[in-house]
Amino acid sequence: MTTCAYKYRFYPTPEQAKLLARTFGCVRFVYNAVLRFRTDAFYERREKIGYVAANAELSRMKKAEETAFLNEVSSVPLQQCLRHQQAAFKNFFDGRARYPRFKSKRHHQSAEFTRSAFKYRDGQLFLAKSKTPLPIRWSRPLPSEPTTITVSKDSAGRYFVSCLCEFSPDALPSTPKMVGIDLGLKDLFVTSDGDRIGNPRHTATYAPRLAKAQRRLSRKKLGSKNSAKARQKVARLHAKISDCRMDSLHKLSRQIVNENQVICVESLKVKNMVRNRSLAKSISDAGWGEFVRQLAYKAAWAGRQLSTIDQWYPSSKRCSGCGYVMPEMPLQIRAWSCPECAAEHDRDVNAAVNIKAAGLAVLALGENVSGMGQASISGSR
Repeated sequence: MTTCAYKYRFYPTPEQAKLLARTFGCVRFVYNAVLRFRTDAFYERREKIGYVAANAELSRMKKAEETAFLNEVSSVPLQQCLRHQQAAFKNFFDGRARYPRFKSKRHHQSAEFTRSAFKYRDGQLFLAKSKTPLPIRWSRPLPSEPTTITVSKDSAGRYFVSCLCEFSPDALPSTPKMVGIDLGLKDLFVTSDGDRIGNPRHTATYAPRLAKAQRRLSRKKLGSKNSAKARQKVARLHAKISDCRMDSLHKLSRQIVNENQVICVESLKVKNMVRNRSLAKSISDAGWGEFVRQLAYKAAWAGRQLSTIDQWYPSSKRCSGCGYVMPEMPLQIRAWSCPECAAEHDRDVNAAVNIKAAGLAVLALGENVSGMGQASISGSR
């Protein structure tokens, strides 16, 4: 058994929209107030505030007259936001994330409900403090009763509910096919079989409409209703771009997992690569990190194997025939001839073939064996 979040869109009634607005506002208020309380306690008194003390501060705020409005919503989302804040501080102290930031009402809003704060009955979902079920568009049935739900509202004004459920993934039948994948920008990726998947460039497709909407937003008076409407139009375009990208990546990753038993890719450090200002926008639009993430969990559920090789492995410079490594290989060179065996190579296809060979070696011998360690596979792409 494993867990998976099933996300659905819903269209709340006016009463539900008001309740959710109050809930989102209270969650945001508690998170920001406790974050300020913890920050001031450390800088003023060198006192570290944990979850227990933060929860006590929440109880004090609910009893205070000026913050009694916190009692108008369910207490579960307020407690859950403190648990999330505690996790954020743990990630910060472990060096995995930045210092927790204050939440803004203009961005993504969410509230998490545990089993004590919602009911799932006869295919309908009821939230605490609400007598009517959420009008959810059930695109697919839930595999089991949800253990936790998260209600959210994005910057485009759309409402979603994510239901965390337990399910048993079904393994796909075994297949002898194996593939290596070389990620790129001209083509989203090239396989070791020579297949090229073009880069759809979703951001460039909507760039004219997005630029027009942003110009109109810049002319609106700050804080006016027209400014809010224009800001939401910009947010809707960004949501459209994101939805198109996710839809494309899900279809491609599903096709790759269905057709291949072993999938070999590079372990790219996308956060470091986007520091290149001339390529940052194109790299972010391609969604390499999300594509590899989808391959990883879909392969695990389907009983497939995903092999990742070191990012410094010279896949583009190495001849897939004889193993000769070129001293230099500028990006503008898309085809080259091996000086040792005279083999003609397409840069991307050759890289995908090398990635497949290295990935299979990693699966057979292990990541740290002699001959496939850091020293032997390092080098420029």
